[in-house]
Amino acid sequence: MDQALEPDLIQNLADALQRRGWMMATAESCTGGLIAGACTDLAGSSAWFERGFVTYSNAAKTELLGVPAALIAAHGAVSEPVARAMAEGAVARSHARAAVAVTGVAGPTGGSADKPVGTVWFGWCVDGRASTELRRFGGDRAAVRAQTVAHALRQLLALLGAPP
Repeated sequence: MDQALEPDLIQNLADALQRRGWMMATAESCTGGLIAGACTDLAGSSAWFERGFVTYSNAAKTELLGVPAALIAAHGAVSEPVARAMAEGAVARSHARAAVAVTGVAGPTGGSADKPVGTVWFGWCVDGRASTELRRFGGDRAAVRAQTVAHALRQLLALLGAPP
């Protein structure tokens, strides 16, 4: 199931980053710091985890990550361009070479016809290359957030070229 973190996921991510001598950063909206928390649960994470940005509000996305307010106004906070800008901003405003960003609707309210509860946009920036993905998760708020954390980290590991 997509919901739980695989037992070795964080350790594998740590190993992949340390082999490269890289640090990572997170830019989180709907998960409110859970991705950073999952990373820093591993002892020794200061060797590869550089910082986490919790940018729950639109103003925080702009002020902390440099996401243009006009981009948010044009596309909404839960969108591909904003997820990409968040990931790129996390790298630009840190000492990291890899970053993951998430922006979504965890629920139980806040959804719309276009962006129902469970909609999450992901952004990754790895060694200067950004990528994005849209996912829709089922379940309650906790389930959507747990699935978001797992997918964000699993895909970052894949983008680093390490086996998940």
